[in-house]
Amino acid sequence: MIAPSLATSFPLGTGIWISLICALIGLGAALYLIKMIVGYSPGNETMRRIAGAIEEGAKAYLNRQILSVSVIAVVIFFVLGFTRDFFTALGFLIGAACSMAAGYIGMRVAVISNSRTAQAATNSTEGALRVAFNGGAVTGLLVVGLGLLSVGIFFLVGQQIFGLEKAIGSLVGLALGASLISVFARLGGGIYTKAADVGADLVGKIESHLDEDDPRNPATIADNVGDNVGDCAGMAADVFETYAISIIGTMLVGFLTLKEVPEAVIYPFLLGGISVIGAIAGIFYVNKRTTAPGRVLVEAVVASGIVSAILYFPVTTLLFPSGFKIGDQTHSSFEVYLAALIGLAMTGVIVVITNYYTSKDCAPVKKIAQASETGHATNIIAGLAVGQQSTALPVVCIALAILLSYGTAGLYGVAVAVTSMLSMAGIIISLDAFGPITDNAGGVAVMSDLPKETRLATDNLDAIGNTMKAVTKGYAIASAGLAALVLFGSYVAELRAHVGGGSDVVNALDFSLERPQVIIGLFIGGLLPFLFSALSMEAVGKTAGAVVKEVRRQLQAKPGILNGTDNPEYGACVDIVTKAALREMIVPALLPVIFVIVAAFLGPLVLGGVLVGTIVTGLFVAISMTSGGGAWDNAKKLIEDGEHGGKGSAAHEAAVTGDTVGDPYKDTAGPAINPMIKVANIVAILIIPIIFK
Repeated sequence: MIAPSLATSFPLGTGIWISLICALIGLGAALYLIKMIVGYSPGNETMRRIAGAIEEGAKAYLNRQILSVSVIAVVIFFVLGFTRDFFTALGFLIGAACSMAAGYIGMRVAVISNSRTAQAATNSTEGALRVAFNGGAVTGLLVVGLGLLSVGIFFLVGQQIFGLEKAIGSLVGLALGASLISVFARLGGGIYTKAADVGADLVGKIESHLDEDDPRNPATIADNVGDNVGDCAGMAADVFETYAISIIGTMLVGFLTLKEVPEAVIYPFLLGGISVIGAIAGIFYVNKRTTAPGRVLVEAVVASGIVSAILYFPVTTLLFPSGFKIGDQTHSSFEVYLAALIGLAMTGVIVVITNYYTSKDCAPVKKIAQASETGHATNIIAGLAVGQQSTALPVVCIALAILLSYGTAGLYGVAVAVTSMLSMAGIIISLDAFGPITDNAGGVAVMSDLPKETRLATDNLDAIGNTMKAVTKGYAIASAGLAALVLFGSYVAELRAHVGGGSDVVNALDFSLERPQVIIGLFIGGLLPFLFSALSMEAVGKTAGAVVKEVRRQLQAKPGILNGTDNPEYGACVDIVTKAALREMIVPALLPVIFVIVAAFLGPLVLGGVLVGTIVTGLFVAISMTSGGGAWDNAKKLIEDGEHGGKGSAAHEAAVTGDTVGDPYKDTAGPAINPMIKVANIVAILIIPIIFK
């Protein structure tokens, strides 16, 4: 059996402490980057004023969101405490707090980086790249640092007080806290950013023929605020949750399926710790290289992966010197190492595939741009086709990764591959947070009337940032799908362990398609992502409609806004989207919890079918929406670069329509499906001892 105290045994306790030290190194590096960024010039008075308005709007939204979510969190805390136990409930609060902290601090740093990036762009594109990337890197390091620390410390404390089994079981509470915050952050932030964006585009670009980020557009500040609360804080909470869940899920699988192998519980910590060092290496690489901006960012991911792959080998060999047995089959340390390499390789593969479908330089985006010449409808048709096509390669690669990693060490091999893939979160999130910083920098440059050369530099970085955001969303979706599969395996293993080998429940655990309960569950689960995304899209549409009415009201009431003699009321649009986003996010966010609890009363087979159905359809819907939306966006940017008639042409108007449709696809509904899938699986694991006796 597993040793009674992993905290004191060697090398197991040492492994956890090493990972915690790596986490502290990562947080120390984040603090160093914050100090570096604050030291850069924020620009002239106009730039500082605009950046301040964006910062105030972002702070106001996140403060209200934290207050709203805290009320729900307190209710769930007491429900968990009385139905499960208060240590699990404490884990829920810790997971929620760390998820909020990663998103909030990362967003604040991103906001102070925007004017500094614009100012750096007045000197060179390379300098602006470093400022923006370092601002994004703070979020990446916070995600992995806080993720490792929260899981590691909570596990060590629980293991010392309650024992190993209780400590690992209680980690599911921490995962639920991170997941719930992730759903609210992704959904609320997505509704905010895309309602403001769509509202600004419909009236500003299409009706009034204003440029992107034109200061005469009353919704432009709300649009820039949305970039931060959606793409920065929302993505940080999303990947923090997946990162923590990958570690917790691998620990659960290791504990439930490899009880004689204590190393299986510790290994995910070491993978995470090593990859913090890999992320720092990638960040250092960007700050030292002077190659083309898009290329250097991709090279940084490769450098980070190589460092991690090299360090994984000795650690895996030392931790599993004699391998381990699953049933009658022995698995060597090299097979476990191969599973970790598969996870790293999947990161690279997903980055390449998503880049192909969303980059201005590749065929799918060029097809949408060309289709825009013949009108709005053909643009929409082409974009939908690209979105649906974009599901094929990622899903085939995910299936291949599952097959190969399962062959190395069974379900534990799949879990290791997922953890390895998520361990790259530090550098990947740095790329994602780079996007809203460059987007805001472009807005600051336009609204401050900086020289054309500066705006060209920020536009170039913004186009790269847009591709990076699409790439990281693909990464988040693929890793979420794999993590959810591991959680489903944990659900089955936990159910078997809880009710005992001779139970009728366990004996009935045959997830055969011949069982009508499984089919019922698959249908219900398959429905969930569609209903969830429909509610999300509807929320964006309603809120965007309110923004459109407000912008039209201001332009009619103050005709001088368009000629520069009157100032827009930016705060009115900010207030509209803030209140609406918080109101509209509640029902969709609680939907997976309600579905799972209702399905649980229909039996474990129905619930298992619901989980599988949600994973499968959720993966397809999320990939289609995010890649399709990213392709629409970059097709518009391609035309704005002068292709197919350029700005103001009929093709450009059609492309703006496509981008407006694609915005809630790629930034609201699609990304929010990730945490929704994981919430469903975590709630299923948590309610096992409550419902299935």
